[in-house]
Amino acid sequence: MKKQDLQAVLVDQKELFLQKTGLIERDIPLDSFLRTSQVVVITGVRRCGKSSLMCLIREALKLNDSEFCYCNFDDERIVPYPRLLSDIHALHLEMYRTEPVFFLDEIQLVPGWEKFVNRMYEQGRKVFVTGSNASLLSSGISTSLTGRNRVLQLFPFSFAEFLRMEKRNYDMKRLSVNKRSLLLNDLNRFLECGGFPLVVKEKDTEIAHALYQDILYRDIVVRYRLSNVAELKQMALYLASNIGKIFSYATLQAISGLKSSSSVKNYLHYYEASYLFYYVTKFDYSLKKQLTNSRKVYAVDNAIPNRLGFRFSGNRGQLLENTIFVELLRRGKRVYYFSGKLECDFLVKEGLHITEAIQVTHELNAMNLEREIGGLTEAMQRFDIPRGTLILLDDHFSPEVLPPGVTLVPAYKWLLGG
Repeated sequence: MKKQDLQAVLVDQKELFLQKTGLIERDIPLDSFLRTSQVVVITGVRRCGKSSLMCLIREALKLNDSEFCYCNFDDERIVPYPRLLSDIHALHLEMYRTEPVFFLDEIQLVPGWEKFVNRMYEQGRKVFVTGSNASLLSSGISTSLTGRNRVLQLFPFSFAEFLRMEKRNYDMKRLSVNKRSLLLNDLNRFLECGGFPLVVKEKDTEIAHALYQDILYRDIVVRYRLSNVAELKQMALYLASNIGKIFSYATLQAISGLKSSSSVKNYLHYYEASYLFYYVTKFDYSLKKQLTNSRKVYAVDNAIPNRLGFRFSGNRGQLLENTIFVELLRRGKRVYYFSGKLECDFLVKEGLHITEAIQVTHELNAMNLEREIGGLTEAMQRFDIPRGTLILLDDHFSPEVLPPGVTLVPAYKWLLGG
């Protein structure tokens, strides 16, 4: 790539980067990432706001255009080659005569990126990188950046961030009947459209399909050089239609038409590495049993199952369960599910112990009361958990007596940190 062409791209990209204003603040404690001397690795699904977060970081660091170097490698004008990063560094020094703070977007597209980043780290340079493929970033980090990096996993907007984007403000301590109705309406919209920033901004769930295609083709098909695209799409469609449900390799093999279970396992890994789907295992104190137990599937954002899955328009329960799961990940929790005589949706593990059981339901009524509370209390008794949480969307029905330690919480209150 010619020097003048690369310089023109860098100037264009920096101009656009500086023009991003009025960004939604993310509920992430950035101070420790700003202060650290380690390389900050921002990971997450495509279009979840990683580039915007780097803009917010630049603003927090109060850097002018001569003090930072920005490049987004997901640009068709840039053709990666081994010395690309060194040439970008040299161009910045030539243009500004000062060492920069690096903001390198979609770094996984550059061969040998980790060696350059490691060299900058050893020279005392501050480096922020983003990437949309977990396995590639992990391999780079494990080889050259062990002990020299801090990973920040970013998700699409939370419900609180969604409300901020929509310019909605609710005082949870003084929530009138009218305000509560508006809040529930906002939550229902969030359950349907999810939190991808562009989908929320444009209020168009069709954008979610384009995002899905981007993830499927650019992060999976191209990255892993796959030819069986139809099988890949068919399996993804099945998973998106069965959020919160147990799946088996045999079923996925039959649905997709793949010839071996090893191919099914590979495809599941590709989805997970691109942050499209997550898998939750049944908890067991035996690690061997835990690895062989059946798993449940969840999506990174409700826009995926709601746009791609079958029969989701009427299934608020699964969409709410998916929302709660992603929020648990956002809060850094280690999550499992429980299955005994009855089931409990989520177990939260801290250190070596299960500390909380969470049951999620769209509504509580006389028909499901025994099942929902029974599964929760069974999990609490099995693991000697002092507290259990029953999260529901519609809390109009409230049992007169709850078992000891069980708290009933409206979903909006739990999602907003109450």
